Amino acid sequence: MSRKILVADDEPNIVTALEFLLERNGYQVRTARNGDEALKAIESDPPDLVLLDIMMPVKSGYEICKRIREKPEWAGMKVVMLSAKGREVEVNKGLGMGADLYVTKPFSTRDLMEKIRALLA
Repeated sequence: MSRKILVADDEPNIVTALEFLLERNGYQVRTARNGDEALKAIESDPPDLVLLDIMMPVKSGYEICKRIREKPEWAGMKVVMLSAKGREVEVNKGLGMGADLYVTKPFSTRDLMEKIRALLA
């Protein structure tokens, strides 16, 4: 059974590239373009992992991560935050909100795939 991943990002180029890469690696992929879409997608069919952009319209990645961590039934869901903000304070905030991993854009797709595989192992 292939693992389910939700890509939540408002940058179409990133979404398209990640969707292609993840599907090529055998994952079932769904996408969301803003925080509301991400929450609805998570509620309707909880993924195994969420790739979550921090700076999104409607609700931020921080808010989505907080919501995920508040629900005990989603405790096993992995959260990888993606952000152009790589300062230590942002990284610490993301990890403090319960993200399993914080990845700074631009990122190496190969490194990201290795990290995703490790998180879902």
